[in-house]
Amino acid sequence: MGSNKLRELIDKNREILNDKQAAELQHKKGKFTARERLNYLLDAGSFVELDAFAESQSKELEAKKRSGDGVITGYGTINKRAVYVYAQDFSFMGGSMGEMHNKKIAHVMELALKTGCPCIGLLDSGGARIQEGISALDTGGRIFQLNTLMSGIVPQISAVLGPCAGIAVYSPALTDFIFMVKKTSYMFITGPDVIKTVTGEVIDFEGLGGAISHNEKSGVSHFIADNEKECLNMIKILLSYLPQNNLESAPYHASDSAARETKKLETIVPEDPKKTYDIKDVIEEIFDKKSFFEVQANFAANAVVGFARLNGNVAGVVANQPKVLAGCLDINSSNKIARFVRFCDCFNIPLINLVDVTGYLPGTEQEHSGIIRHGAKVLFAYSEATVPKVSLVLRKAYGGAYIALVSKDMGFDKVLAWPIAEIAVMGAEQAVSIINKDEIGKNPKIKEKLVSDYAEKYLNPYVAAKLGKVDIIIEPKNTRIALIKCLEMTNSKREKKPGKKHGNMPL
Repeated sequence: MGSNKLRELIDKNREILNDKQAAELQHKKGKFTARERLNYLLDAGSFVELDAFAESQSKELEAKKRSGDGVITGYGTINKRAVYVYAQDFSFMGGSMGEMHNKKIAHVMELALKTGCPCIGLLDSGGARIQEGISALDTGGRIFQLNTLMSGIVPQISAVLGPCAGIAVYSPALTDFIFMVKKTSYMFITGPDVIKTVTGEVIDFEGLGGAISHNEKSGVSHFIADNEKECLNMIKILLSYLPQNNLESAPYHASDSAARETKKLETIVPEDPKKTYDIKDVIEEIFDKKSFFEVQANFAANAVVGFARLNGNVAGVVANQPKVLAGCLDINSSNKIARFVRFCDCFNIPLINLVDVTGYLPGTEQEHSGIIRHGAKVLFAYSEATVPKVSLVLRKAYGGAYIALVSKDMGFDKVLAWPIAEIAVMGAEQAVSIINKDEIGKNPKIKEKLVSDYAEKYLNPYVAAKLGKVDIIIEPKNTRIALIKCLEMTNSKREKKPGKKHGNMPL
């Protein structure tokens, strides 16, 4: 091969890698460049770049054209596992999404789908490239279609590491998990200036679509980090719990004894159902030490969801948090649980419920905002799921929430309970107030005895056990051992649902 041709290739590659100007611009904002992000995320020397010489075909942008067209795409490994990646380059036209930019992203998504590898997007974009008009919009549609086609086949992860505006927000919204960084990440359909013009409302970028807003208020984002390094490290941790695709199992990693007793549970959880505690202390005691990786920790805190290991095997954990809204299910927690359950079902991750719930949250605000519709999502998600489903009733399991999180007739494979468990339509005081309303009206002094009698007769797990609704009643100290055995016995579960195109989930 002629030296001139080789020199030309070397020069072009050098031009692509020379991003000193980009580095200065990004570093001033406390951000990495697109290439620095990929170098940190991927195993050293593993990245293979694709479509490096692609550039805009727009005649209006002739003077601004640059190889790569504002996005770096390719594949590599994370902890020796293959992934496809793309990283938007904000230094070129604000990371705007033009025709070739979009086609490059779509290309790696197609390859991820074909090869069964996770796909990770590092986003830093002002949205559609206005100069390219309809071409930018239409090719963006292909990305959204691929997000949808990939859903449930390969894990999709988005890290918003700068602005993510306009059409740029919809792709991460279609992926499985979104990461954001405090003070540098923003997601919004329209920015503060447009909002002020249209509605008169004055708000800054942080308040409108910052990391805290989307992690605490909207629930759009699943994880929040203090800086980009922390964010990229968290992506690596998340991947360690996920399989490559829907045909594989999650990675196994043993780090704790299967025979370890959980005696601390006897003191963590008060017997009095009115006293509160932190469900995360229960999770830490049951599952492999330091293995719990919480999802959406700052949103709908009355429900706790996340991944953990049990004797080395990955499980999806869904738990009520008694110290927030008494662990009730409301609209936000219902959406949080349903989404997480469906992800676990997609990727063969068994589900373990830790139940201490009084029911769905009452009130006109919840009713008028659609608690019926949103609460039904939990029922739909669990009914649809074919992975092993195990529920442990710690204390309370009342009403519709009992059905959603525990009911064997809903399809739960194993139901366990502690001796202090209360499984009923409602609590004793509420039940007596309805059943014995007239009697109490005549003689209020008898209410206390009626409540005590009702609790003794009905609020124990043995009533449910006699009806075959509870499989095993266990001592708290044996919780970990019992759950390990449950998963071992359900690991080979095979369940076929009726054939159909798809269900119609209440949205």
